[in-house]
Parts: sequence; structure tokens; C-alpha cells
Amino acid sequence: MLRPHPAVLRRLVDDYEALPAVEETAHGSMPSPRAQDLAYTLCVSTGTRDVRQALEAAHRWLATTAPAAERGPLTGATSGAE
Repeated sequence: MLRPHPAVLRRLVDDYEALPAVEETAHGSMPSPRAQDLAYTLCVSTGTRDVRQALEAAHRWLATTAPAAERGPLTGATSGAE
């Protein structure tokens, strides 16, 4: 199974986990479109169907990833214009 880059996965988890406190005051129990988008992307990225399972899988994967891999997006890509 393909896995997302650790930096991308870390950002998704952090963004999703930062939302609930804001959403409770702004939207009651209705998730915002941003929360829905993040939940969907987390599920697709982890091969799960439930955001709680997606977060558990993401945390497990990130716990086994070297810290250097979480620092930033993939590097070494060329733009093709040289």
C-alpha cells in the first residue's frame, strides 16, 4: 500500500486536530467543509473509512517515521527548466 509522505500526513493530522475547538463554537456539531475535506483526505491517505481510524493509523505511521522525514515535503524534484 502506498503511504503519504510523512510531512504531508503530519500537516493533515495537525490541521484536522486543530479544527474541533474552533468548530464547536462556530458550527455547533455540524462539521465545516474544511473538516469534511480533511477527514476525507485522511481516510483516503490511510486506507480507512472512518476519521478516527484514519487518525489512529496516521499516528502509528508517524510514530515509526524518522523525524527527518517529517520536516518537509519531498525534495530533489526538478522543474524541468534548466
